[in-house]
Amino acid sequence: MRAADPARPADAVDLADIGVAIGIPEPYRTELQDWRERLGDPNAALIVPHVTLLGPTTVRLADLPAIERHLAGIAPPNAPFTIRLRGSGTFRPLSPVVFVALVAGAARCATLAAAVRSGPLDRPLNFAYHPHVTVAHDIAEDGLDRAYEALADYQAQFEVQGFGLYERGVDLRWRQLRFYPFGQQGDESEPNGDGGRRAGLGSRE
Repeated sequence: MRAADPARPADAVDLADIGVAIGIPEPYRTELQDWRERLGDPNAALIVPHVTLLGPTTVRLADLPAIERHLAGIAPPNAPFTIRLRGSGTFRPLSPVVFVALVAGAARCATLAAAVRSGPLDRPLNFAYHPHVTVAHDIAEDGLDRAYEALADYQAQFEVQGFGLYERGVDLRWRQLRFYPFGQQGDESEPNGDGGRRAGLGSRE
């Protein structure tokens, strides 16, 4: 995901910017976050490292319950899986992005993303889905070059236990509203301590 446009229509009180993603666990989260900050990425403080399943999407607040039920139905049939990160990649010249590549787990991410992007979240894709972890975006070319070279040998491996629903707050930061664990039947999703609504903007991805 990326920071959404802060400009909002007049009825913005009835809207929310949401996304669905797999959060990167520690210690890799901090490692990649530190890289993004050192590179001067303007989004570093707004978005923590993740693999996007559904990019920034504006929805009506009234639709959130149906969206949460939709996501709660996707997670249970899935078993945990491994993501392995290795090396750097880039979307240049199409987009000024440098990322860490997935060498294991990409197919599972693609399957999840397709399931998420159905029902109340049915959306067309502007580009083919390509799971990755962004480490630099919207910075100068020399910064992108530095990121690409510095992370060429980066490696990490972790187990994915579920995915999260995120919302962009009034401070433009993305925070988790609810976590959907794999392999649990019924509505076993885990809200933030405040119930996962807008009042819960103090939680982190």
